[in-house]
Amino acid sequence: MVTISRVVDQDNAYSKLETKQFVSAKDVLKKEPVSDVIALKDSMKYFDADFFNDSKLREMEDGAKEFNVPAFRENRKLVASENGGLHNPSVLLFKSSWSSDSMTSETRSFKYPGVPSVHRPTNDEDIAFMSVIELGELIRTKQITSCELTDIFLRRLKRYNPVLEAVVTYTEDLAYKQAKEADDLLAQGKYLGPLHGIPYGLKDIIAVPHYKTTWGSRTFKDQVIDSEAYVYKRLKSAGAVLVAKLVTGSLAYDDIWFGGRTRNPWNIEEFSTGSSAGPAASTSAGMVPFAIGSETAGSITYPAARCGVTALRPTFGTVARTDVMSISESLDKLGPFCRSAVDCAIVLDAIRGKDAGDPSSREVALGDPFHVDITKLTVGYLDDAEMEVVHVLSSKGVKLVPFKLNYTVESVQSILNITMDTDMLAHFDNWQREGHDDDYEAQDQWPVELRRARLIPAVDYIQAQRARGKLIREIKDSFTVDAFVGNVTDWEHVCLGNLVGMPVVVVPTGLKSIEDPPKGGTKRRTTVTTGIYAPPDHDHIALALAMAYQSVTNHNKQRPPIDDLGPNDGIHR
Repeated sequence: MVTISRVVDQDNAYSKLETKQFVSAKDVLKKEPVSDVIALKDSMKYFDADFFNDSKLREMEDGAKEFNVPAFRENRKLVASENGGLHNPSVLLFKSSWSSDSMTSETRSFKYPGVPSVHRPTNDEDIAFMSVIELGELIRTKQITSCELTDIFLRRLKRYNPVLEAVVTYTEDLAYKQAKEADDLLAQGKYLGPLHGIPYGLKDIIAVPHYKTTWGSRTFKDQVIDSEAYVYKRLKSAGAVLVAKLVTGSLAYDDIWFGGRTRNPWNIEEFSTGSSAGPAASTSAGMVPFAIGSETAGSITYPAARCGVTALRPTFGTVARTDVMSISESLDKLGPFCRSAVDCAIVLDAIRGKDAGDPSSREVALGDPFHVDITKLTVGYLDDAEMEVVHVLSSKGVKLVPFKLNYTVESVQSILNITMDTDMLAHFDNWQREGHDDDYEAQDQWPVELRRARLIPAVDYIQAQRARGKLIREIKDSFTVDAFVGNVTDWEHVCLGNLVGMPVVVVPTGLKSIEDPPKGGTKRRTTVTTGIYAPPDHDHIALALAMAYQSVTNHNKQRPPIDDLGPNDGIHR
């Protein structure tokens, strides 16, 4: 509601502005020191707007003092007092769907394939590297209890975390409580599905009541958000068991956090990269069967590729982000890290959905990835695709063709940076104003980017979004195949995919020797991966193709050498 006095004040203000238009530049400069105009003129070059004369600059200065700054301060009081969350979401919503049909189709659960007879292995190591669908069958057939499984994974988390630095908080009490509930339900003849009793981890930007949600930052390391994130609610209702809050890089940037830096299980002398560091490393090391991470710009794709796990960055809006730390309302996405594409499909089915707390979330009517006829698909491959994937898919009856995305927008990477940095600053405006950027764990990361973001004018932010719209239209017109295979960590691909909102499955395709191995050899390896990309709302196509590839290869089943590093490696448990 606008009060009458507010309207009168506004009318008076406009009258003053109209009067000022008739004041000559000479008179203005007599009233105020010339140095102020010079300072303002000098600052305008940082906004690429150094074309105003002195009279216009003085008018701008007066207008900013009288109108802009009071409005800025009032708006900050209204919506920017809390950092990080999706509080007071923007009404400027990004919709990733390419369909003009506004009708929402009924969302149906996937029909999972039958599981061949699964027998409990004799040792815990083999159990730890079983897939979700295999572990689910062990639980369903009562060969193992959820409490036993929870105990196995908690022990592994505690065993390897001192080296990998992938865990922020063990949710041990909650885990055993949820595991007992899962076992009790099964004893009553109630089976909730393939995630019933399965342990997992959450990236520590996702709120869980009574446990810290630290955002990986020393500023927030004691923060408790007593609400249930939508994705946590969904997994809880599916019977899954939360065993740990896993590392996010500080404020979801890279792999450095207040407790250290997360390492890559395949080569622990290097780091996991990407802010979903904990979910990637923990899944890779068999510390959890699956984990939930997030991506704004590469935080699923990079750590999944580095740590050699299968992961899905879903279509934007597929999974509601309620009570998850926000960087960019039009870029943030939640997705699973798993042992296989089959597991990714199972987890996606459990967590997808719309929630009122996230206005950009949608009920995406995905097809069933387990019932896609891949022989009817035409799949492109980029110049940087791993050709083994191309050959395997071709042998499975898929039509493979050379492919290139054609678009004229040359500023893809800068559009991503302008969007992400400005949005992040809006969510952490108060954090910066209170000087907490001085306490940030890596001073060459968010502090630098968010200070620079202060110099992005609103008009140029909007121009970036207009250019983003042009890019999306061009990609849509250029997407003449059902999916394509290409490098998953190329920065241009990462920026483009996130700006468009398209899904991608990260697929491990092999291992190679590390650079500069120690004398005497090492078992440490560098992982090789590729990406299978699909149009928005066609995650099931990318998943179906990844499942087809993994059905005849075993790259995703390899185990990192964290128990046998070799005598010449510098880091030991």
